Amino acid sequence: MFERILLAVDLNAMQGAERLADAARLMAGASAAEIHVVNVVPTVGMPMVGAAFGAEYNRDMLNAAMAELEEWSARALPEGTRAHVLQGTIYDCVIRLSREIGADAIVVGSHRPELRDYLVGPNAARIVRHAEQSVLVVRQPAR
Repeated sequence: MFERILLAVDLNAMQGAERLADAARLMAGASAAEIHVVNVVPTVGMPMVGAAFGAEYNRDMLNAAMAELEEWSARALPEGTRAHVLQGTIYDCVIRLSREIGADAIVVGSHRPELRDYLVGPNAARIVRHAEQSVLVVRQPAR
């Protein structure tokens, strides 16, 4: 059914990541699909702030995120999973990468909605609204 699945994880909020990995493995196993996993590192904000940290800090941050993502992927996902670390707005990077790799499904997690989520909209909701492919939203169980 699926040939290429994109799994979006947040390395800063890994509670529930195993449920995401389980969902991606089940989907991939049903059709021998390739899994890509992505973590999006936010930008530092205003250009003045980014300049204060310097390019080396940004490169080190991205390299550390890639190392952590690859380590988690090796434990939680099938061999051959491809890891991607991008920097920018989460929903925009996930949508863009899904197009670049030709994903036909995206797996994302979602926390229980809070009031601010109804006003602004979480990244999962934006991905669902703007994705060109099927999106599986894996909710965290109620506490």
